[in-house]
Amino acid sequence: MKRKLVALSLLALALPQAAWAKGEFHPEEEFEQHAWVSIHIGPLDLSITKAVVYLMLGALLTMALGLWSMRAKHGRAQAFGEQIYEVAQVQVAEQGLPSKAIGRWFPYVATLMLFIFVVNLLGFIPLPLSDEKWHGIPTLGIYAATSSLSVTLALALLTFFFTHFEGIRWNGPVRYFKSWIPDVPKAMLPLIVPLEILGQFMRLISLSVRLFANMLAGHMLILTFIGLIFVLESVWLAPFSLLFGTLFYLFEVVIVVGIQAFIFAALSAIYIGSAIEPEH
Repeated sequence: MKRKLVALSLLALALPQAAWAKGEFHPEEEFEQHAWVSIHIGPLDLSITKAVVYLMLGALLTMALGLWSMRAKHGRAQAFGEQIYEVAQVQVAEQGLPSKAIGRWFPYVATLMLFIFVVNLLGFIPLPLSDEKWHGIPTLGIYAATSSLSVTLALALLTFFFTHFEGIRWNGPVRYFKSWIPDVPKAMLPLIVPLEILGQFMRLISLSVRLFANMLAGHMLILTFIGLIFVLESVWLAPFSLLFGTLFYLFEVVIVVGIQAFIFAALSAIYIGSAIEPEH
C-alpha cells in the first residue's frame, strides 16, 4: 500500500495536469486563495478557500488518527500511538513545561504537534482540491495549508495568548511583566524595556514565519523543478527535473514534515513554561 501511494504521488508530480491544461506552468498560482464558498459577515470575510478545506480535512484526519492510535490495544496502531505519546510527553512537554503544568498543557502541545504533522503531510499527497480543472474535472495538486502565513500566524497566536495568560495566572500581572525586565542599571531601562517587549512579539513572528517559510519553500522547489519541463519546453530536462523534484519531495516528506511539527510544539511548550516560571 505504501509503495502504491508513493508511486501515485510521484506520477502526479511528474504529470502536473494544470500545466497540460493551460499549456504553461505557474507554480505560484498553487498558493493563491480563491473563495470557493463566499461568506461575508459585515466587514469579516469568512469565505471557504482551499486553505480552509485543507485545514478542515487535516482536523478530521488528526482526530481520526488520534482515536485510531490511542485506543488501539495491539499491533502497529498501538506502537504508533505509543511513539507519538512518548515524543510529545518526553521530548516536548517535559522539556519545556514545569512539572506542575504538564497535566494542563500536555494535551495542547501534543495536539498541536499531531495536527501540524498531519496538515504538513497532507500537503504532499496529490488531491483533487485545486482551482484548476481539466475538461471539467478537478486536477490533482499538492498544497499545504501551513504554506499560508495566515494559517501559521493563527496557530502562533494561540500559543502567544496562552503564554501570557498562564504567565499572569500563575504569577500575577505585576510580577509577570516585571520578570521581562532584566537586572540592569536604571539608566539602561528606557532602552532595554522596548527591546524586551519587542522580543516577546518576535516569538510570535518566529513561530509563524519558520513553519510558513519551510513549507512554502519546499513546495515551490518541487513545483519549480517539475515546471522546468514546461517552462523550457524540453523533454530532455525531464530526467533532471523529475530526479531533483523527487529528491526534494522525499526530503520534505521524510524530514521536514515531522521536524517542523516538533519544533512548533516544542517552542510552544518552552514559551508557556518560561511564562509560568519566569526564573526557570
